[in-house]
Amino acid sequence: MTAPEVPPAAPGAAPDAASDAAPNSAQTAAQALDEQADPMPTPPPEPDFDACCGNGCDPCIFDLHDLEMDRYRQALRAWRERHPGC
Repeated sequence: MTAPEVPPAAPGAAPDAASDAAPNSAQTAAQALDEQADPMPTPPPEPDFDACCGNGCDPCIFDLHDLEMDRYRQALRAWRERHPGC
């Protein structure tokens, strides 16, 4: 037994809604899997003001946080380049 033949679409006819939905849902699923494998970076927690001893440490915990924020921003920029639609 063979599958029934489907007549070709008329020129200029709107595409079938079912055939339109398949690539979008497949694309969405692929994008979700990609984001799970490569999650968006999260910012480092900000230190509490009370955590600073006020003795002028070098580096201060706020200096270390600034460095972590720089790394976070670089990682986020790179992630956005890998995920342009997000």
